Parts: sequence; C-alpha cells; structure tokens
Amino acid sequence: MTALRIFSYLPNPRIMKATIAARICGIDLEIRGDKPKNLVDWLWDFEAHKLSKNDRKRVDVVAKPSHTGFNKTLHKTENFLRAHPFGTVPAAFNPSGETGIFESNSILRAVARAGKEKCNLYGEDPYESSRIDSFLDVSLIFARQSQVYLLALSQNKCNEVVHKETSDALNNYLTGMNRALSDSSDGLVNNKLSIADICFVCEICQISRERAHIEKLNKLNLAFIYDRKLLNASFEHAMRHFDNLCDRREFSPDIAPLMSKLSSIADQAHGIDLKD
Repeated sequence: MTALRIFSYLPNPRIMKATIAARICGIDLEIRGDKPKNLVDWLWDFEAHKLSKNDRKRVDVVAKPSHTGFNKTLHKTENFLRAHPFGTVPAAFNPSGETGIFESNSILRAVARAGKEKCNLYGEDPYESSRIDSFLDVSLIFARQSQVYLLALSQNKCNEVVHKETSDALNNYLTGMNRALSDSSDGLVNNKLSIADICFVCEICQISRERAHIEKLNKLNLAFIYDRKLLNASFEHAMRHFDNLCDRREFSPDIAPLMSKLSSIADQAHGIDLKD
C-alpha cells in the first residue's frame, strides 16, 4: 500500500528527501506533479490532476492569485486547503487523503516513521531523535535563505545583498556540519545514517541549482556560491560525506540525474568542472 501521496513541482530536491528515505525503508510513495511553471494548469488536490474546464466551474474550487514562486492564478480545492492551510507545495497526504503533511522535513519524518520497522532512520531514543531534529531545524534555516536566493535568480531580482546573505548562510551551515562530521564518516548523529543526513544532502543539491542560472550570475558579476573547489577546501568532512551519500544506491536514482544535468549546464556555459 502507498504510504504517502505527494504533490509538488518536479524535480524538487526537497521531495528527494522523502523518496530517498522511502527507498531505504522499503515503503511506497506516489508522486504527482509537473514543472514549476506548469502547476498553474493543475488542480491542487489530493486527487491532483491537469485542470479541466469542469474543474474551473466546481463550487469547491478556490481560484486565487499565486504568491511565492508562481505568477498566475492557482486553483485549489477546499479539501486541499483544509489539509494544507498554508496552501503550499510540496503537499503530502496520508493514504485516505484526510491528513495533510506540509514542509519537506515533516514529510521526511512521516516517511521515516512509516518505514521504521525495516530501517530506523529517526533515532533509538528521545535524545537521539531530538539531536536529529536539531540538524533538521538548522537545515530549515539555511533552506529558507537558499529559497530566497533561487527565487531571486529565477525572477531576475538577485543582487549582491541576497548573494552575500546566501553565501554567508551556506558557510555557517557547512561550518556546523563539517564540525559534526570531523570524527564521523557514516552519519551526523552517532556515526550512522539518519534522516539528518538525507536532509543535508538534499539541501546541498538544492543550492547547487544556482548553476542553472550561470548567465544571470555572469551578467551580475557574481561568483558561484556552490563552488566545489572552494567548498572542498573549506569543508572537507562535510563535502566528502555529501559525495559519499550521493553515490549510494539509495540516493543516486534521485540525485545523479539532477546533478549531472546541472553540471552539464555549468560546464557548457562556464567552461569549468565545478565538482573537482
């Protein structure tokens, strides 16, 4: 049985948190979605699908101007808004569709809880689980800034201030992660894999999406924040852990296609290899 249904824009590194954890735990997810620009043509619902003429006339469908990340009217059912009061994606549902789970780290936790019998990724006791939560919460702080930065790039609103704030946020994030991994090779918490590690990998993948905007960065005379040579030199333990996890068979089906595409875009536009 499908443990969760998720509606989101695709590809989405933050949804990869859930799909990687599901692969490790051996549970099934159903993913529905489309490219970000195409979600305006979808009905946002547990039964999310391409918007039809009849859908536009339904009395339970709320049409409202979009906000963050979209620039057209979105159509959401009343049931969707009850389950997801903030009206955002990614939007996850329990199998019946009655319970909504929002924010990618909460969706990640739900997957870990659902798959705990096969593989415990969320701590052996309240203290270990809470330490995992600490890393997840810190990741959310960084994720907020990376979202601001990537949206600014996509909307041609990026400037030196946003760029520096994001660069500082990444350096702060990786400083702590690097320190936590200085005497550990297998995981952030008690030297074993947990959802903290999954979240970390996916947030680094997310910031690496700046490579899709290389022409804009060049025009603004701004350097890559995700500069692997500099990051490897400054945060050796963290970036080695990132690379090791990316290569694992549970991670690579999600991560390899995205990172390969981004590297290709950057290499073609900039003439350098940012992974080495």
